[in-house]
Parts: sequence; C-alpha cells; structure tokens
Amino acid sequence: MANNEILKQLVEELRNSRFDFSKVNASVISQRAKIALKTIERNNNISLSPQQQEEIVEDVISYFFGLGPLDRLLKDPEISEILINGPKQVYIEKRGGLELTDISFWDEEHILYFIEKMLAPTGRRLSEFEPYIDARLNDGSRLNVVRKPITSSGPVVTIRKFMHHKFSVEEFIKLGTADKSVMDFLKACVLARLNILIIGGASAGKTTLLNILASFVPEEERIIVIEDVRELNILKNHVVYLEARPPNIEGKGEITIRNLVKNALHMRPDRIIIGEVRSNEVWDMIQAMNTGHEGSMTTLHANSPLDALDRLEALFIMGSPSNFSSEISKRQIIRSIDLIIQTSRFNDGSRRIVQISEVLKGKEYVIQDIFIFDKEKENKLEFTGKIPSFLPRLQKKTDFSFDKLS
Repeated sequence: MANNEILKQLVEELRNSRFDFSKVNASVISQRAKIALKTIERNNNISLSPQQQEEIVEDVISYFFGLGPLDRLLKDPEISEILINGPKQVYIEKRGGLELTDISFWDEEHILYFIEKMLAPTGRRLSEFEPYIDARLNDGSRLNVVRKPITSSGPVVTIRKFMHHKFSVEEFIKLGTADKSVMDFLKACVLARLNILIIGGASAGKTTLLNILASFVPEEERIIVIEDVRELNILKNHVVYLEARPPNIEGKGEITIRNLVKNALHMRPDRIIIGEVRSNEVWDMIQAMNTGHEGSMTTLHANSPLDALDRLEALFIMGSPSNFSSEISKRQIIRSIDLIIQTSRFNDGSRRIVQISEVLKGKEYVIQDIFIFDKEKENKLEFTGKIPSFLPRLQKKTDFSFDKLS
C-alpha cells in the first residue's frame, strides 16, 4: 500500500470524524492521526517504519494546516516557480531550468482544495463564472489559476515565488547578467534621472533588473511603486507601494494601474516605478515622464527596442483622447523614453542584458545601440563605441566616463 494511498485514507478518516478543525491545533491532529494510522496498519496488515509514520503524519498536518504537497516546494529557496498542469504533472523552475517533480495530487478535487485555501485570504473563489484568477499569496508569491471550462487538463496553477533574497549588484555581476562597467553606466543613468524602459520576454529577468536599478535611486528621494501584483522589493527608506485590485464578483471595486498612476501624481513622487505596463496606463505614464517626473522606470514585454516603441505607441493611442494622431503619439514617446534595456533568457536558464539603446530625439523612432551582446566573439555585452547624446546629463550628476570602454 503506497504512502500516498495511506495518506488519502487517513485524511478521509479524520475528515469523517467531524472535527472542527478551526478549534484544534496541529498537536491534536497529530495525536489523532497517529491513532488512526495504527488502525489502518492493522486493517491492511502492513507495518510502517517510524520514519514513514512520521512523514505521513507530517503530510496530514500539512493537508489540514498548510498547502499539502506544495509546502516543501514553497519553502525551498532554490525554487523560483511552481507549475502545476493538472493532478499528475508538477514542474518547478530551479536555477533557471525546468524540472519535472515526483509530486502528484490525488485528483482535481485535491488540487482545488489547496487552491481554495490559497485564495481564501483574498476573498475570491475560482468558479465556472471566474475560471481564471491572478492573486498574491500571503508570502508575496504571485498565483495564477486556470480551470475548466477554459482548460481540459484539470486545474492549471502557476506560482511565481516572491524572492525575499534580493540580488546585490555584485551578485548580479557574478551571475554574468552584465559586467561592472555596464552596471556603472546604468547606475549613472539612474542618477542622471533618465527615463528607462526594460524590455524582454516572459521570465527574462526584467523585474530583477528593475529592482537592481531602483536600488541606485538616492536615499533622499521618494519612490512610488505601482504594480498589478507586487513583486518588487526596493531596499530604500522612502518607498510607497501601490497595488491594483481586480473587480469583485459583482464587477465592482476595480482599481487599475491607470488609476494608480493618476493618483501617484498627487503623492509628491520623486520617482514613479511601474512594475509593468501593458494597457492604457501607458498614456498617463508618458504624460508623467513629460511633465517633470524624470527618472521613471518600467518594464514591457517586447522582442526588440523598436518593437517596444511600436507597442508603446499602440498602447498610448488606446489610452489617449480620440484626437491624438499617431504622429503626436510618436512624438510624445520619443520625448519621454531615454533608454531601453533588453534582457533575454538563454537556453541554460541564465538571464542576461543583451542590448542597451538610446532613443534619439527626432520625428521618427531612431535607436542608437550603446551596448550590444556579442554571441560570436566574447559572448558578452560589448560597448559599441557610440557615445549617447545624454552624456552631458551623466557628467553633470556622476563621474562616469566612456574612456575606459573605448
């Protein structure tokens, strides 16, 4: 008889005992589980080792007071994401690579039980009327759930763990994401209050880089951070975090990123940092950058700097008044965005900066590459030799020099 079958039988027996689990603690459950386990051993003519008994009892406690099979994955600091594709397939991301685990759930109901527990603090419920949910767990991890009727493989759960350990610049360099000269340049750009857009695909390290850049903001400045679901953790004294809120089951109470950007302008921000722009909040972000809020930063899903500018334009027009033409929108974007940094995830799971480009000021989108990743020669980010037009701004605020890169 497999341990998983014993655990299932033990859980059913305890549930049928009509305990009020809200009024008992783990110690009481542990004692009752040990007694019930002896009965199961006797009835099935099996003998479990003390270690097996202890593991099963711990799993029972985890079932009633934790998140069952997910507990040990959530506690493992090396795991960054948990991907559940139905009851029998659980993947994890560890050190940048995906691994299939030996963890499985009994059935769809077993997964839904833990999903309900995760969602309970949010006041939301997964149902056929709301078959997908994006939420945040108590520890800050980001939870996305999809169920029938929009998936046929059973509940699909994606947990992006909130990484309490924040990379220092030194660790960032050691990982090979960028070398010291590049990070010195980016620090100078932040201190010079350039408006910075970080782009890349999913899990390309955009948020991690944004967190690093935010650490360069001077201590005396007030930072307003706006996110859909909080992922940033900026180690500064004067940081205010604002988080969007979805509508309730009645379709009321929604607070969008755009609402928060508008409100942030009344909160005396020195810097506005938006975790990711993906909708009509781009309009308000661009207006903020053009009206005295230099030094703002955000991320965007895009495959290249030019693609990013095209996408910004489309989002800008979507959120702007109807009389705004493409030409005017383009002009606004060119004036506001100074620097675009592209990150990429490589086949070995590593994340690297692959391009740093200046948005030249003019009537059309013109990109000047300052650093670009050289795959054929050094396999690293190389200085192109092109000096950005904003160099006087860097020299005014910092002692950074391109001489050592030439």
